[in-house]
Amino acid sequence: MIITTTNSIEGQKILEYKGIVVGEAIMGANVVRDVFASITDIVGGRSGAYEAKLQDARDVAMRELEQRALALGANAVVGVDLDYEVVGNSMLMVSASGTAVLTDRG
Repeated sequence: MIITTTNSIEGQKILEYKGIVVGEAIMGANVVRDVFASITDIVGGRSGAYEAKLQDARDVAMRELEQRALALGANAVVGVDLDYEVVGNSMLMVSASGTAVLTDRG
């Protein structure tokens, strides 16, 4: 499945718009606390542990986005946007949203 931030896919014609799909991942308080407690690998102002947790959350959100698109009969998702939000006092949510489409290369 092609997942792209662009509104079209070069060389492919969009035949049908299946709908908006969203995938979310929430890092709970204990995960965030554990990450901050283990920030001993900071080099140049970056934390490898925190970046790894964010990557995990992005991966979960993108997999969920893809699964929801497949469930609608789509073979691609266009216009994908990734958002990061703080939920409550100690949770971080990563969401991926886009439009599930069926292209002529399905």
